[in-house]
Amino acid sequence: MKAPVTAIIATDHDFFARLPQLFPHSPDVINLFKGNPGLAESTAIRNGTLQGAYLIIAARALGLDCGPMSGFDNTKVDNEFFAGTSVRSNFLCNLGVGDPEKLFPRSPRLTFDDACQML
Repeated sequence: MKAPVTAIIATDHDFFARLPQLFPHSPDVINLFKGNPGLAESTAIRNGTLQGAYLIIAARALGLDCGPMSGFDNTKVDNEFFAGTSVRSNFLCNLGVGDPEKLFPRSPRLTFDDACQML
């Protein structure tokens, strides 16, 4: 509750409308998404999540502590911050400098062999 910043990592589910501006070397790619809301949604969420991860990596590189979280009421956040738009919240991330006395130690991790399969 004391984090100086809580970032809302969100995705624009109509991102493809800006593709002619942001991806001009392939102007017809807009048609891949225009009539396919499922593809547009999954692409928006996947790419938005990657960008959120880059934000966390950059913040940690600057010495900030990060508290990414899901499990909040997305509808309330979307209504408060993104009403009338095609933007939807994905996850939240608290950013700040934590009290070392109160920070959790790193949680256990799976071994490489438990988490990965070489094909």
